[in-house]
Amino acid sequence: MRWGLIGASNIAAGHMIGAIRGAGGDIRSVLSSDADRAKAYAAEHGIAHGYADLDAMLAADDLDAVYISTTNEKHFPQAMAAIAAGKHVLCEKPLAMDVADAVTMVRAAEDAGLVFGTNHHLRNAGTHLAIREAVQAGRIGEVLSVRVFHAVYLPQVLQGWRLDNPAAGGGVIPDIVVHDADTVRFHLGEDPVDVVAIDAESGLGKGVEDSCMSVWTMPSGAMVMTHESFTHAHARTGLEIYGTKGAIVARNVMTQAPVGEILLRTDAGEEALPYSDHNLYLRALNLFHAAIQGQGRPAADGIDGIKSLAVAAAVAQAAKTGRRTTVDYGGV
Repeated sequence: MRWGLIGASNIAAGHMIGAIRGAGGDIRSVLSSDADRAKAYAAEHGIAHGYADLDAMLAADDLDAVYISTTNEKHFPQAMAAIAAGKHVLCEKPLAMDVADAVTMVRAAEDAGLVFGTNHHLRNAGTHLAIREAVQAGRIGEVLSVRVFHAVYLPQVLQGWRLDNPAAGGGVIPDIVVHDADTVRFHLGEDPVDVVAIDAESGLGKGVEDSCMSVWTMPSGAMVMTHESFTHAHARTGLEIYGTKGAIVARNVMTQAPVGEILLRTDAGEEALPYSDHNLYLRALNLFHAAIQGQGRPAADGIDGIKSLAVAAAVAQAAKTGRRTTVDYGGV
């Protein structure tokens, strides 16, 4: 599988280049808006070609798929160009700046017979696979509520547009709420109906929110509470799912690393749930490659990306208006 990187990004360098190669992929080119950076990035990571022009990169016709990890406002036009050129697409979240554009790009890939994936890494973690298995097996009964703790301190290397550029999709809501939306959907197997929310600039944000809390209602009647932040240096991430027969309490699991602890609590007592410590991104790439070969689907497909974006958009709207907001999934 011949890959092109659209975006000379930190996540590509830290996680995706190794995962693509680990899954048997050959990275042929990388795109940056700066030609010198493209060439330097390509040289550093052993990539044959560095481009500053997307059309030229796609016209080279030596790519089967692209991985998009540019700033959020670029995802839609870049994905549409790649789809028009006949390339399979794996895109970072959020897929686009609004749900309508996300629907357009996902449907365009489907119409072209191409595989489209959203790079939601958490559902690939051994911890979350073990949690989902326990929930779906009924070990805690019917789910009553979920609490997600995803307040962190944004690393210095990732600061910049995420903290001061709303036009590029900055802010904690598009950056982290989408993860939590996908994770909740993954575990519960249902989509949030409506939300209430508040947001704030609590020390790092300059014109964008850096903290958010929200409550969602689910079709089953379950309630979900989430907390996202870029400013909490001493917080630990976590996930708690409470049911009629028990609870799952997980700590340090909203992370890119295969780490964390999961406790199952029932009337019988408390037990630790075992989980695989495989590489999250390698699992995602293996499933993406298999989907291209007609075997199964990506770990998170385009519809998953649309729905996580729709929840984040509703949270942003609810925080802005102070009103309960219904999630609009764009007809998918």
